[in-house]
Amino acid sequence: MTEWSLVVPRGEVTRAQGRHVFGLSRVPGVLTYAAHDFPQAAAMPWRVTPLGAITVVLDLDAPVRALPPSPVLGLRDRPLLVSQGGPARGITIALTPPAAHALFGLPLRLLANTGVGAADLLGRDVARLTERLAATPGWPARFALLDDFLRPRVLAGPALARPVHAAWQRLTAGPVRVDAVAAELGWTRQHLSARFREEIGLSPKTVGRIARLHRAVALLPTARSRAELAIHCGFADQSHLNRDFRDLTGCTPTEYVGGEE
Repeated sequence: MTEWSLVVPRGEVTRAQGRHVFGLSRVPGVLTYAAHDFPQAAAMPWRVTPLGAITVVLDLDAPVRALPPSPVLGLRDRPLLVSQGGPARGITIALTPPAAHALFGLPLRLLANTGVGAADLLGRDVARLTERLAATPGWPARFALLDDFLRPRVLAGPALARPVHAAWQRLTAGPVRVDAVAAELGWTRQHLSARFREEIGLSPKTVGRIARLHRAVALLPTARSRAELAIHCGFADQSHLNRDFRDLTGCTPTEYVGGEE
């Protein structure tokens, strides 16, 4: 997957008063860094839909929320509802499943649809890293420090099984049937589903469904029509697009872009 998107309804984004800084990584499989600095103290609900990435939120100033400190969020097949209050400052790291598998050294099934503290996965290195990040001036220098931390761990970590990695790439590259991917690998659909769910955390069908949603989200603001968007992104029709959108995001396409039905 060449990119990822944080699918949050636009109205919820505009309510957040603060600063965002984005940076790219030179580490394979580390998709992007997204720094945030929210000085507000009022609690605010966030609705985050399934992502095409595992995310690590390194807290420099941790807000009040019902998640562990510096949470690692695995792949999800449902929206995540989080209420967050108080000042918040930190960096969100987006990882592909192959990079996350290498970094954490465990089957991503254990992270699916849950949030785990980064220290529970990486030990004392997390506290030392956040201390160094807090003491480093400027977000670009902090991003460079993260590259130095992640590169040796990702490159030396365990790799996904090659067929599973290949299936991940096929399913996120564009619309494709799961049985066609299984046939390309010389596996049965059942065997692919079992191995894929163990190592990635979700079924092949769900991963393809989420990837299709993200393609639609990227094109939604400029689409000439929802019907044309649906066909272009691999949905059967516009009602299929609307149904998947509501199932995975908890809102309609119109609500997502901040309009009215």
